[in-house]
Formats: sequence, C-alpha cells, structure tokens
Amino acid sequence: MVIVHHLNNSRSQRILWMLEELGVPYEIKSYQRDAQTNLAPKELKQVHPLGKSPVITDGAITIAESGAIIEYLAYTYGKESMLPPMGTEAHRQYSYWLHFAEGTLMPPMVAKLVFDKVRANAKPFFVKIIANKIADKVMGGYFGPNITANMQFIEQHLASHTWFAGEQMSGADVQMSFPLEAAVSRGAAQQFPHIAAFVKKVHDRAAYQAALARGGKYDYA
Repeated sequence: MVIVHHLNNSRSQRILWMLEELGVPYEIKSYQRDAQTNLAPKELKQVHPLGKSPVITDGAITIAESGAIIEYLAYTYGKESMLPPMGTEAHRQYSYWLHFAEGTLMPPMVAKLVFDKVRANAKPFFVKIIANKIADKVMGGYFGPNITANMQFIEQHLASHTWFAGEQMSGADVQMSFPLEAAVSRGAAQQFPHIAAFVKKVHDRAAYQAALARGGKYDYA
C-alpha cells in the first residue's frame, strides 16, 4: 500500500492525482502548514530528514521529491499509461518537462512569492519603502524576466501539443500541473490562454476531482 504524506496546499496534491490516474490504492497521512510560518510541521521530519512534502512510502521504500516520486510511480505502476516508450521523442519530452518544472520554472516563482511577502510584511513605513525598492530591482532585473520567458516558452509549446510529451498524458503533465495551477490562480490566464486551457483540462479530469475529494482543500484548484 502506497502511503502519501500529504501537506495542504502543496506539491503533494499532484501525487494524489497521479495515483488516481493510475488506479493505485493508497492511503493519506495528512499534515497542516503552520499558521504563522506557512511551513510544514516538524512531524514530517519523522518520515524524511528534511521534513518536506511530498513523501511517499511503498512498503519498505521511502521516496521524497516530486520528480523522483512521479518517476517511481510511472516506472512501477504506469509504464503503459504514464510513461512514453524509451528512445522516443515523447520520452525525451517527458524527461525534459519532468525536470524543467522544479529545475527551471519553480525557483523564480518561489522567489517572487518571497519578495511579495517581504513587501507585504515590511514595517515600519521607511523600511517598507526600502524593501519595496530592493524587491522591485531584483524582480525587474532578474526573476521577473525569467518568469515571463518561462511562461512564454510553455505557452508556445502547449499551442502545438495536446500534452507536454505529445498526444498522451504522462507524468510530465502531473509534474507541470502545480506551478501552472499557481500561475493561473494568480492571474496568468488572460496572458497565456494555452496554459489556462491546460490547467482547466487537468481540473476537469475525473481522477483529478477524485484526488481533490480525498486530499482536502486546495487553493490552486
């Protein structure tokens, strides 16, 4: 039995979705973010030393990191449904987007989230002015252009592909879903219609809805 150590409003929601797509029986052990810090609770460190989600256990096997979990589930349970054949262009695309999601797309998005929080929480007034100027300079000179370039690249790809690895859904789509859900929830839909259409297509799937029902409240849905 696969056990998913599931943190609310986190990357672990996409693991539930993948398991539903695969039809693999699983159990959920739920954790809630700290109301003050928004970080995962310390109890997760009993499962993995870094104390982050998602983590799964499958018998004696413990796996952390979304990409590693998705690869494991695809190779173990979904070779026919979620993993394009080795040596094909579809598999090369699958591998690329699986790594792109966390290696290229997420870091500047997380940085933007951090700077947005700095702006919102900076006090007193003169500190807020300085914090805003620093945030504006860093975002305008580096993270902002990178986010825009990444989103334009994804939009262009989705304009000519049904799914990220071609005509068949794969683990790459599961991996890419979380950052694109976050982007659309923050207003990217009008500027990037193909990304918005991808997110809607994901949300409309029966397996995704089943994962939501099991996983609980998820702000990006």
